[in-house]
Amino acid sequence: MCRYLSRYLFFLCVLLIPCVSIAQSATLHPVKEKPAAVNFELLDIDEIQHKLSDYRGKVVIINFWATWCPPCRFELPSMERAWQQLKDKNVVMLAVNIGEDADTIFTFTADYSVTFPLLMDKNSKVIKSYPVVGLPTTYIVDPTGHLAYKAIGTREWDDPKIIRTILDLNQ
Repeated sequence: MCRYLSRYLFFLCVLLIPCVSIAQSATLHPVKEKPAAVNFELLDIDEIQHKLSDYRGKVVIINFWATWCPPCRFELPSMERAWQQLKDKNVVMLAVNIGEDADTIFTFTADYSVTFPLLMDKNSKVIKSYPVVGLPTTYIVDPTGHLAYKAIGTREWDDPKIIRTILDLNQ
């Protein structure tokens, strides 16, 4: 009984994580001490399994988001534009949806078309392992598998400064 109550309370807290509405910025904040990114395995909306460890040797952008989060909706088009510039440059973009199912996400994509993987963290296991304080939150993982940068709140991901910062991690 207590186990189910704690899961329910955690899920409720995740739903109440505020959507962060920080003014748009071209700044990515360096992660101090560059800890190893926590590995995870999640399905995307097409039921394809994605393991973070499979992308070792590439820069990985991990965006935590939800369909009900207005700032998340705001930044998704710029993430798609950035993805079009980065996808052939040893970069992977993964959008980790928090607590929603494939049908909800699929319906959402009718208005917000993206071509990078939309992963489902239905039980919020992955978000528990990353220090997320609001949505959207994005982490940039370097090719060695360490957290290099973070961004809390919206960004124009196709900003040349952000694109350059991401590409510089491949050098």
